[in-house]
Amino acid sequence: MPDLPSKTAPVTAGPRPAASPPPSTAKTEAPRVAVASLVGTTIEYYDFAVYGTASALVLGPAFFPSGNPTVSSLAAFLTFAAAFLSRPLGVVLFGTIGDRLGRRKALVASLLLMGVATVGVGLLPTYESAGLLAPVLLVTLRLLQGVSMGGEWGGAVLLAAEHAPPGRRALYASIPQAGPSLGFLLSTAVILPTLNIVGRDGFVDWAWRIPFLLSTVLVVIGLWVRTTVSESPVFDATADRATRPRSKAPQPTPEPGSRFPLGVLLKRYPRRLLLGTGAAIGGSAVYYLTIVYSISYGPKELGIPQNTMLTAASIGAAAGIAITLPVARLSDRIGRRPVMLTGAVGCVVWAVPMYASLSSRDGLVITGAYTVGLMFLALMFSPVAAFLPELFPARLRYTGASAAFILANTLGGGFAPLVATWLNSHWESPLVLGFYTGTLCLLSLLCLLALPETRDQEFDI
Repeated sequence: MPDLPSKTAPVTAGPRPAASPPPSTAKTEAPRVAVASLVGTTIEYYDFAVYGTASALVLGPAFFPSGNPTVSSLAAFLTFAAAFLSRPLGVVLFGTIGDRLGRRKALVASLLLMGVATVGVGLLPTYESAGLLAPVLLVTLRLLQGVSMGGEWGGAVLLAAEHAPPGRRALYASIPQAGPSLGFLLSTAVILPTLNIVGRDGFVDWAWRIPFLLSTVLVVIGLWVRTTVSESPVFDATADRATRPRSKAPQPTPEPGSRFPLGVLLKRYPRRLLLGTGAAIGGSAVYYLTIVYSISYGPKELGIPQNTMLTAASIGAAAGIAITLPVARLSDRIGRRPVMLTGAVGCVVWAVPMYASLSSRDGLVITGAYTVGLMFLALMFSPVAAFLPELFPARLRYTGASAAFILANTLGGGFAPLVATWLNSHWESPLVLGFYTGTLCLLSLLCLLALPETRDQEFDI
């Protein structure tokens, strides 16, 4: 089994291209690239969160009418899960682009695809006016959203991490990592006022389209930001080494490139791919059950006001964002594993109390429980933005980091609302959500224990 590249670079006969910009350039370029990555990731996750919230509130009856509300919810969440099934295709497509043609090209293409698909959802006819064509088109656009997301996360954190100055890789990589929570907050900031202005009936009737159509403006801004930043210096260096004429002098053995990076990844790094996926699976479950499923479950099954659930999730997400950068900086100082293990243990212990708080039907209790849970999640997910890329060499890094994170999101997050809906149809208690989430977080804990520390890993090979 190939090991991580040596921390000590082999001596070469020729000069080694710089893997990071000059210090004067890095001071200005690295923060700009990190913010650009954050803007794009926030927009993509805004699009995704809008669909998740809309599926919880309105898309079931609008596109999958049924006399049974559980069936309608299952159908809507099934289209939510469909996007996760198409994410691996995005990993293959954008991972290949990112590892062969450049990180920036892949990120621009993924954002454009997400924007087109999201605006398309906002323009769709409902089942009442178009019949079966409506859900077919909805699922198709949802699959395109999934393909886009398959290339987004890995490219965003990688572009930021590969521009980062020494000793601050996790800090810079964690900046776009705040995008999922910011995207959810942005979607809530649009949906809540819309609900308050037009009322639930007006939202169900026509106003649900507004958050989707607003994506047009956001995507234009995101594309402009992403086209103004420079390509990753690590990618430029590895591409230069790959095309430079070979010297007769002894050369270091490079990590093999391929027209199909995923094939090389599966052949040489299957263990790290599986363990990296497991390390992120519990956090994915916490995020999607809290941010997506509980927003539907609380009002429908427990009679908790919709605004209460959205507010609790929003405050918890904001708390997680607030500690993201300090947590990442801590992992730059003491290592990725100690911080992530602390978060995993916290999520295992807190999962049951967090979802048990729903039984109280008290907004303050739920908000407090969600805030603690999403702060534990930040301990897991802030360092993972540097941790997963550090498990793989530069020529396979976009594909490797994306594959691990997206598989975790698909298995732990994409199917979480479906599994939770099925569990609650058999056991009518929110405690079952805690046991389910706690089990997946325990799996993440075990995988983290099996993986090495990567803080000092050489990043330009």
